[in-house]
Parts: sequence; structure tokens; C-alpha cells
Amino acid sequence: MQNCNSGMGPMANTNDTRLHRLLKASLLLKGAHALIECASGIALSLVSTQTILNVVRLLTQQELTEDPQDRIAHALLTAAEGFSVSSQHFYVFYLLSHGLVKLVLVIALLRDRLWAYPASLLTLSLFILYQLYRYSFTHSLPLLLLTGFDLVVIALIWKDYSAISRQRHRT
Repeated sequence: MQNCNSGMGPMANTNDTRLHRLLKASLLLKGAHALIECASGIALSLVSTQTILNVVRLLTQQELTEDPQDRIAHALLTAAEGFSVSSQHFYVFYLLSHGLVKLVLVIALLRDRLWAYPASLLTLSLFILYQLYRYSFTHSLPLLLLTGFDLVVIALIWKDYSAISRQRHRT
């Protein structure tokens, strides 16, 4: 691993090292999320839309029997009934492409590949723009939390990239 902190004062060295470790930890979380996206895309590609509908019916049947007005059960059932083959293909493509792109970038960043820093900043920024666009329709709290996490990762990548750039200019 590159040591991007040599030649700096002891405080900057400690601070940059901590930020670099925090970046590595956040990248491991991003990598795990990317693997989950890839696995979900593969699993979704192997299941028919009818099977999805049957599973959702099975899961919501008892709840709707007990409370026919249950909003969550109705929302799940309505979503499953409207889940078309074209929607399934879109989600398979989205999950696999999104997951694979993130996985490649995470691996490259963990290996301190310099090209991966600007590529990751651009890619995460585009993902954030899309997530905010989707949030404007869904108002999904998990999507907002994911966007916040992505912003933190961008800040850490930027900080680490700046430290590496400073080091390269000094040598």
C-alpha cells in the first residue's frame, strides 16, 4: 500500500492515517453492499414474476386476514401484482451493473490505484444524482441514508486523494 503521508508533520500524518483507515472501512461496507446488489440481481434473474407474486401473497395473506386494511401488506401486494417482466429485467440490469461498477472501483481503491479516485468521485456523484431523483418520487428514508453515506465516502475519497496528490507533488 502506498504511504501517502510521508514528509508531513506528526499531526497531519496521524489525521491522514485515521482518515485513510476510515475510508478503507467505508469501502469495505460499499464492497459488501456491491456484493449484495450483485447477488440480488442474480437471484432476481432466476425467479419468475409469478413466483414473486406467489411469495408476497403467502407472506401477506395472514396479515390481510387479520387486518384487511393493513397498508403495508396492501402496498407489498400491489407492488408484486404490478411487477412486470420488463421491470424485472430493468432491476436485474440495474443491480448487476451498479454492483459490478462499485465492486471494481472499491477493489481498485483498496489497492490504491490512482485512477480509481477520480473515477469513484464521478461515479458516486452520478449515483447520488440518480438517488436524489428517485427520492423525489419515493421519499424513501433508506435511499436518503444511502445517499448520505455516499456523500461521506466521497468526502473521504477526496481527502485521501488530496493527501496522495500532495505527497506526489512533494517527491
